Amino acid sequence: MSEDLQPTVDPTKMGVGRSIAVLTSGGDAQGMNAAVRATVRVGIYTGAKVYFVHEGYQGLVDGGENICLATWESVSMMLQLGGTVIGSARCKDFRTRDGRMKAACNLVKLGITNLCVIGGDGSLTGANEFRTEWSGLLVDLVRAGKITEEEAKKSSHLNIVGMVGSIDNDFCGTDMTIGTDSALHRIIEVVDAITTTAQSHQRTFILEVMGRHCGYLALVTALACGADWVFIPEMPPDDGWEDHLCRRLSDVSQRARGSRLNVIIVAEGAMCKDGKPITSDQIKKLVTDRLGFDTRTTVLGHVQRGGTPSAFDRILGSRMGVEAVMALLEATPDTPACVVTLSGNQAVRLPLMECVQVTKEVTAAMAQGRFDDAIKLRGKSFENNWNTYKLLAHINPPDTKSNINVAIMNIGAPCAGMNAAVRAAVRMGIIQGHSMLGVHEGFDGLAQGQIEPIIWTSVSGWTGKGGSMLGTKRTLPGKRLEEISQNIAKFNIHALVIIGGFEAYVGGLELVQAREKYEEMCIPIVVIPATVSNNVPGSDFSIGADTALNTITSTCDRIKQSAAGTKRRVFIVETMGGYCGYLATMAGLAAGADAAYIFEEKFDIKDLEVMTVLRGQNENCNSNYTTDFIFNLYSEEGKGIFDCRKNVLGHMQQGGTPTPFDRNFGTKMGAKAVLWLTDKLKECYRHGRIFANTADSACVLGMRKRALTFQPLAELKEDTDFERRIPKIQWWLKIRPIMKILAKYDIKLDTSEHADLEHVIKKSSFLGK
Repeated sequence: MSEDLQPTVDPTKMGVGRSIAVLTSGGDAQGMNAAVRATVRVGIYTGAKVYFVHEGYQGLVDGGENICLATWESVSMMLQLGGTVIGSARCKDFRTRDGRMKAACNLVKLGITNLCVIGGDGSLTGANEFRTEWSGLLVDLVRAGKITEEEAKKSSHLNIVGMVGSIDNDFCGTDMTIGTDSALHRIIEVVDAITTTAQSHQRTFILEVMGRHCGYLALVTALACGADWVFIPEMPPDDGWEDHLCRRLSDVSQRARGSRLNVIIVAEGAMCKDGKPITSDQIKKLVTDRLGFDTRTTVLGHVQRGGTPSAFDRILGSRMGVEAVMALLEATPDTPACVVTLSGNQAVRLPLMECVQVTKEVTAAMAQGRFDDAIKLRGKSFENNWNTYKLLAHINPPDTKSNINVAIMNIGAPCAGMNAAVRAAVRMGIIQGHSMLGVHEGFDGLAQGQIEPIIWTSVSGWTGKGGSMLGTKRTLPGKRLEEISQNIAKFNIHALVIIGGFEAYVGGLELVQAREKYEEMCIPIVVIPATVSNNVPGSDFSIGADTALNTITSTCDRIKQSAAGTKRRVFIVETMGGYCGYLATMAGLAAGADAAYIFEEKFDIKDLEVMTVLRGQNENCNSNYTTDFIFNLYSEEGKGIFDCRKNVLGHMQQGGTPTPFDRNFGTKMGAKAVLWLTDKLKECYRHGRIFANTADSACVLGMRKRALTFQPLAELKEDTDFERRIPKIQWWLKIRPIMKILAKYDIKLDTSEHADLEHVIKKSSFLGK
């Protein structure tokens, strides 16, 4: 909700007397149902009537049973479904004025003056045109005797809010569109499967992915699987690319470096600089004819649109739906039609037609050969992905060495994505001319000298591997500082990359504090947060949390199926996270849980009185109200009415292959950390040696709202609750009211909470990739 709302406004009365219609249009995308569900439930929460429009704009034109009243229960069990439950259709009728007149008539008759459209740029442009014409349409309808003057007066203005649902991620103004993350999940599942068979036969695989004229899916897939080459429409290859590609694939060192497969990713809109298409068949013929390689082509097609939505898309859709309702109810006749978008870690409202205009400018830039402009117009996230890919894939290691040794280690519990960060850090270091050292078994390994050179091929294929290939331990360095300092000197370590959870942060802090006594510790240090708990100070997100969240969400989906089949059953699910309730809260929102009990938000016996279908809690939420206690309480009190089951998910949350987000996030974090260290080493080089003893020479690399930032370890001490191992301020706590509203909590918001909830939904969003 918006900050400019008066604190006295009761959100449960905002929509009284108003009607909202929601429709999905154009190509379907996973997560649309989450957006529909949130729109319906928050609309009802505000006191508004909410209508489904079935079959997109066609349903709006045809009217009748296509426009029907939605209830709270009518959107139950929708979250985990792909596609769009209310249907979508391409509609020629709506493109004509007669069609739009019929649509306007249908809305006026039902008193609907607020329209929420979920679709791509074409669908949203159509909605804006409808709004612009609205007054004229009403005049014509009155003249034709289809509606009365009174009806026209009551519906004098139409409010439009858009949410972008498209797997292509081709809409400018938002970092992610609803459905993109799920499409990446489908693609990476296929890439992982193909990789195993390709390695068995030493084959070259060409994978064509969707995206129309946008290369986002292809680019992120290439980053996430370490592809040898990617073709995207925004940046066509240079002239003579055929020779360059063949040289790259046949490079003796490529095979000698232990690579048993080559992967080429092609966006469906890929083209040469002269605008001629580049197809997967054309590339296959080139590789087969010139190199004689055993080559296979896979065109993924509509598989990418299918399947269950990822946790990210469910949360994104839910939060966008909430924001869309608030935008509609706050709109005035002077407010331009807006679209709810994602900017870094924030949900923002942007003028719809401005975004459409920039989206069209990308197409124009590509048509005019201004490819650098096209990349920039796609946005910061796209540009960062492209620059990271170029650095890791297209630059050969320099002949001159820097004589710098950089050590990399994992600390704390293992999590998915750690290996992607190690791989990117190793390869970026080699590109910079450094010698890279792998430290096995954490600080114990550093103390015992379990340190060995790690080369380009050592990390081949690591991006998609779960766990920690280097090995990791929770041990802190405090008691072994003497041995650690000796080994830093012995192995001539000039900089240190620590990848891990809360122990990595505390361990880094202990090394910094030891600088006074041990000069060897005066080297640049960077900590990269990697833990399922997402509890490292200095970062809104940790590598590994997204994979864990998807594991919990998919498990809860299965539990809900069981619950729906047996009825009258309460399920209690315990998640990891220690004292940090991030996983429980986000999984509660993504799985549609009735409650999520966490340490950060106190609860008592009254909160347990509301009987539920699925309840989630994190492991340390309350020392007395444990999972076993709640299970026993519900089992006893529910006799004859319902029975109770509990699931403790445990270490399965730390396992599995990393999600596309964790691969991409880990890759960007690892690369950025080493680039920062390289600059810091130049700053700290004095009198022929490295000497770093300032606070800003030991930092946490974290994602904060919009960007990746480096924050000194020492400065983060004040923001940290060391006893409970959590940051004192956690952004995601502001999302909890959304989860409660969508779970039909009867929450009475006092004035301060109003402002908080209003501030939250406008200002923060789940994640930009």
